[in-house]
Amino acid sequence: MSRVQLWAADQEDEDLADVDLGLAIGSYGQHELQPRFDEAAFVALQHQMQQQAAFAQIPDVVKRFLVSFHRAVRENNVAEISAAYEGGWNKLTEKYYAKTEWPDPDVVAPLVNDDPLFLILYRELYYRHVYSRLTPDVDDRFHSYENSCELFNFLLNSDGPVPLELPDQWLWDIIDEFIYQFQSFCLWRQKSKSKEPELEEDPALAQTWSTYSVLNVLYSFVQKSRINEYLDAVREGKSAEEIADIVGEYGSKPLYRMLGYFSLIGLLRVHVLLGDYTLAMKVVEHVELGQKAMLTRVTACHVATYYYVGFCYFVLRRYADATRTFASVLNFIGRMRQYHTRSYQYDQINKTADRMYALFALCTALSPSRLDDNVLSGAKERFNDQTARMARGDQSAYEELYSYACPKFISPDGGVGMWGLPLARWILTGADSPHPLLQALFREELKGQKGAGTLRGFLKMYKTVDVRKMAAFLEGEFKGADEVVMEMMVLKQASRSISHMPGESAGSLLDGQSVSTSDLDFVIDENIVHVAESTIGRRYAGWFIRNAEGAERAYDGLRNAALPKNLKELQQAAAAAAAAAGQPQQEKKAVSFAKVGA
Repeated sequence: MSRVQLWAADQEDEDLADVDLGLAIGSYGQHELQPRFDEAAFVALQHQMQQQAAFAQIPDVVKRFLVSFHRAVRENNVAEISAAYEGGWNKLTEKYYAKTEWPDPDVVAPLVNDDPLFLILYRELYYRHVYSRLTPDVDDRFHSYENSCELFNFLLNSDGPVPLELPDQWLWDIIDEFIYQFQSFCLWRQKSKSKEPELEEDPALAQTWSTYSVLNVLYSFVQKSRINEYLDAVREGKSAEEIADIVGEYGSKPLYRMLGYFSLIGLLRVHVLLGDYTLAMKVVEHVELGQKAMLTRVTACHVATYYYVGFCYFVLRRYADATRTFASVLNFIGRMRQYHTRSYQYDQINKTADRMYALFALCTALSPSRLDDNVLSGAKERFNDQTARMARGDQSAYEELYSYACPKFISPDGGVGMWGLPLARWILTGADSPHPLLQALFREELKGQKGAGTLRGFLKMYKTVDVRKMAAFLEGEFKGADEVVMEMMVLKQASRSISHMPGESAGSLLDGQSVSTSDLDFVIDENIVHVAESTIGRRYAGWFIRNAEGAERAYDGLRNAALPKNLKELQQAAAAAAAAAGQPQQEKKAVSFAKVGA
């Protein structure tokens, strides 16, 4: 039946017998029959109009990028995903969204057919951009946590492994950004306690970015992927079929395997931020450190792992292991610097490298040993002033480097139950963060080695020396022979540490043997000190490499230099200069070549 037009109603009154004219034309004369104003519908309509206006403002190139990005994710095309993630996203960010947010996820939803998985991934990128380029507010911090929970619940609580493939770089960034936002929220909450006390009364604040939820996510990925069993099986050389039986259906998927692996590194970082260094090293006991390890697939993961492992060694007073760890990764960064300059994490990698140079300088000052010349020169180049002051025994230089190089420690639960016995000291100080406490603990460590540098320099001048003679020479530093002997015992203890032996790679990172980490050793026999100093041979390989590189740079400079336009003018100028100096001009000799076989 065709629809009756209103303008033809007078011709077909019989067809309008059952039509409510009040609804058709409105009851404008009857006030009591007017429909109520629907405020919710009006707000929804207004919101829809705003979204349409925002959608119209999105550049066409961004729309095409999001459509192709969504298609690559839906098809699990890892190559196209990697190109869009590492290339397209960063280029469009620099061009259109360097100082503003990306389009709201609700606005771009029609472009991707309201795909819930892609929108979760898009929100992950959206909030990461807010944290890195802009200043997140309270709503951003809450919503980023909700989106992270939604993503991890989808991956962990599905009926089976999710059919999703993402590049390793993105998987690492998801875990790394999750921990960074957790750390950022804890630091923000510590600062906002005094400025905005009403936030502490918000019940949702206690549940947002809690330590328990963050650790639960990371340990869930480790357990779901069975990554520790996988690493052990690979180290034992088992076949692919045997490994598949061990790790199960989740661990066989690259997505879960890499998320589990990166979660181990994430747990290392979280436990370091909480101040539990032994547990941090225990978590990664199955992770192999080396140039062929899985962590080298992502440069940022490689650098972060070595930084936190080296820092744990430093705090645990295993200076030889810390020095070796920092030297290994800093040499790697130096070799690979020209290749990862285009990475968006290049600045972060350089900042982490500078922190490791500072820790390397601290290790060499606290425990002098056989050093890597390249890394040592890099540390002195960056921190020459602090290095010179540490050599003179200035403790403020130690504290400056430590404060610069240490991570930003957190106390997400307000300190309750997180720090053990030192907690009382922290509460009594009234500090807003655990950093002052850890700074004070480091200061106590320095006091124990206050006179070690002076004794070390004095002992290097002797083969045998009487303790009373030493006390007389060092009267301004120590009070009597007994104090000199006590400081020598401190120096003796500081020169011995648990360390990995050469070639020792398997087992926990906490394993090792007690060895002497110094080139100076001594014994005391009836007040006579017998000094034994081992001579460190010069490393000629590094010396030749540096000089060969310098010669190559000089050769390249000469080869690329512009040649004189007229060689004859140059010769005439040389002859004129020689004549002005009163030197006889040398005669030109013709050069002839004998004919072969003449």
